Amino acid sequence: MLQNLFRTRRGRLGESLYDHAVRQARRPDFYTRLGVADRIDARFELYTLHVLLLTMRLRDEGERGAEAGQELFDTYVSALDHALRELGVGDISVGKKMRKLGEALYGRMRAWEAALRAEDATALSDSLARNVYEDAAATNAPLLAGYALASQRALAGQDFDAVLAAPCWAELEA
Repeated sequence: MLQNLFRTRRGRLGESLYDHAVRQARRPDFYTRLGVADRIDARFELYTLHVLLLTMRLRDEGERGAEAGQELFDTYVSALDHALRELGVGDISVGKKMRKLGEALYGRMRAWEAALRAEDATALSDSLARNVYEDAAATNAPLLAGYALASQRALAGQDFDAVLAAPCWAELEA
């Protein structure tokens, strides 16, 4: 019985963190000032970027942060599953689509985390251009990369409990 109590509480934390990431990724400036296309695939990329930034910050906090990061990630994967079902993907196809999304998610997170940890703006910009903008020559990709690196620094400078309550993102430069 106590396990269920704690599981519910931890689930709420994942939902709260996911909500913060989604609200930030939905900011109109990404679409109006940075030229991200307002399409489901581009929104997936921005959600993934923000979930990754939060997950990285949380994991840097040790075991407590790793648990919170896992809750966030689990909530994100569940939201992807739910979104597919709302888009009308049938039960038989959901597994295949989720596997494909999972591979994309893992690939992005691996590439972006390496570039973020190394503070490699060029590698991050190149990857964001390919994935977010679907154009290797996207002129706004360096701005998005700069935002991501600045957000990483802002989150790192924030107290862990403050991150859980209200993550501090960087301002968008354009």
